[in-house]
Amino acid sequence: MGNDARIREIVDEMRRMADEPLNEKLIAYKNQGGKIIGTLYNQVPEEIIYAAGMLPVRMRDQKAAGTEGASGRFTNVNCSLVKYLYDSASKGRFDFVDGIVGTNACDHARKLEENWASELDPGYAYLICFPKRYGDDLQVDHLAGEYKKFAKDLEEHFDVAITEEGLQKAIALFNEIRSLQMSLAQLRARKNPPLSGTDMMAVMIAGTCMPRDEYRDLLRELVTLAEEADGIDDYQARVVVYGGEIDSLDFMEAVESQGALIVGDSLGGFGRRSADMQVSLEGDDLIRNLAQAYLHGRPTEPRLHGTRADRWAYLEAVAEEVGADGYIQVHIPVCDLWSYERIMFDTEAEKKNLACLDLDTEYIFATPGQTRTRVQAFVEQITEGGR
Repeated sequence: MGNDARIREIVDEMRRMADEPLNEKLIAYKNQGGKIIGTLYNQVPEEIIYAAGMLPVRMRDQKAAGTEGASGRFTNVNCSLVKYLYDSASKGRFDFVDGIVGTNACDHARKLEENWASELDPGYAYLICFPKRYGDDLQVDHLAGEYKKFAKDLEEHFDVAITEEGLQKAIALFNEIRSLQMSLAQLRARKNPPLSGTDMMAVMIAGTCMPRDEYRDLLRELVTLAEEADGIDDYQARVVVYGGEIDSLDFMEAVESQGALIVGDSLGGFGRRSADMQVSLEGDDLIRNLAQAYLHGRPTEPRLHGTRADRWAYLEAVAEEVGADGYIQVHIPVCDLWSYERIMFDTEAEKKNLACLDLDTEYIFATPGQTRTRVQAFVEQITEGGR
């Protein structure tokens, strides 16, 4: 089997993992007696869950059927992501988890955890208070305290022990996974990238919903093969995507179907920002190292006050690295923080004469025709120099 064929086989396997909340790898894990903890946001320290002998799985459901199950707990001014997830939970699509862990990432996310815990009996529920400020050791100390309380609560509830050795192994594994993901991200800077943006998102999603040692092994092979791949050459423009909790492969495919190859991103839980950090294994307080990395060690987002210049500088650095012709900013309507970010970034893009397209999508992507039309016009604009 040639490199490109094997790459396709690995990516297709990862896409299957991303297709349903309960995939074949998770079924096998549960059948072996494994416990799964559903995480509701990327601020949850998955290394602690893994060190406790359980598997962290990010809660997502692109096959969600509706939001009627959430109508009694959420309103029209709550984002569709939390409503779809709550609806899926109310219909039993997440019954395979042994508990959930959320953070106060935003009011919508906080209420998702609160309603899920109080109304749907997930077995175990915990809310981590993540700092809203960025910049000094006080916030790191606070977050380290939150993570330590969470670790103790896991130990007590599930009657497990989180050891120093277990934490070291978990951190080393997740560090390797992030390093491999970044290797793939950097290969996208090539003239002929080995993976499309859609494929890259599938790879990133798979890393949140399957046993991590199996994922790491597949990822190692994928990176090796991708380094020698012929790559993609049938595109018209190179773009980077900016936004929050976007995990729709259909959305990415709609963009790329119009010749706009997604060669980089600054996305949240399923994009480059989650991969672009390492946790130190030095010192005698590994949980504080986790807090340092999750708060200060990775690219920032609008939920952290005072980080606007840093996050835009990161986005521009990614765009320069991959040779992007333009930016596509995408957000879910009624997301307070990303709605403000959109307005401010549009002002910044206009000031710097950056080619930028704004796209809205509900959590379940339902506007392929409109999206394709707008992306087609954007590609024509940047390729013909008419912006």
